[in-house]
Amino acid sequence: MIDRKKTYLFYKPSDELEEKVQAIRKVGRKHGFQLVEDPNDANIIVSFGGDGTFLQSIRKTNFRDDCLYIGVNDGKLGFYTDFSTTDLEKIELGLQSDNIEVLRYPTIEVTVDGMKSFQCLNELAIRSNIIKTFAMDIYIDDIYFETFRGDGMVVSTPTGSTAYNKSLKGAVVDPKLKSMQLTEIASLNNNQYRTLGSPLLLSKERELVLKIIQDGNDHPIIAADNEALSIRHSHEVRIKVSEKEIKTLRMKDNLFVHKVKRSFL
Repeated sequence: MIDRKKTYLFYKPSDELEEKVQAIRKVGRKHGFQLVEDPNDANIIVSFGGDGTFLQSIRKTNFRDDCLYIGVNDGKLGFYTDFSTTDLEKIELGLQSDNIEVLRYPTIEVTVDGMKSFQCLNELAIRSNIIKTFAMDIYIDDIYFETFRGDGMVVSTPTGSTAYNKSLKGAVVDPKLKSMQLTEIASLNNNQYRTLGSPLLLSKERELVLKIIQDGNDHPIIAADNEALSIRHSHEVRIKVSEKEIKTLRMKDNLFVHKVKRSFL
């Protein structure tokens, strides 16, 4: 049973979606939930849409670790969305039963050039902004590991391991493991450049450092989750598993194994 009931609704209005949201508003009021206009006043933030909308709701509300995020999908269930606008009965059941639990998702903290820091729930991607490879020196805990040349790198959280990372042949990781995964994007392996050539899973105690080699392609694109960042002239990117976790609501009959099986098998 949810005790904290100040709720903010995050979605992109449309005539079709608004009708469904209004129906869910009635269910919320029935169970004593209070709607607020400012997300800073809420202790529950509900997104309506797919996994992308759920990620945006977290990013636009500054990765709050003092509130509960709930994803309601307008269609098929996703990895972050346990509820659907088409199943009001399940939503109402979730609001009043013991068939729900709070799940804590790990995030990664990224610092660019020792100044700009931000969080990611899915992944950080760093790749060339032109049709040309670029090079980076890779350090783990400030120990030189390898020199990479290719299209880029993806550093994913366990929950982000099933998204972009999986398409790059990365491993699918249990979200209960507090870790991050480094996966290459089209690396060159020859007599001059040699990389591990496989995904690398690092524990929460590690710090990963990507140092961009200045050789003519010095301004790669940096993307956090599903949003490109306006960061230019970057030289060093430091990444570690953050102490900040995102709390979300999950039905006990929709576990990680169920989600992987439903999505890929």
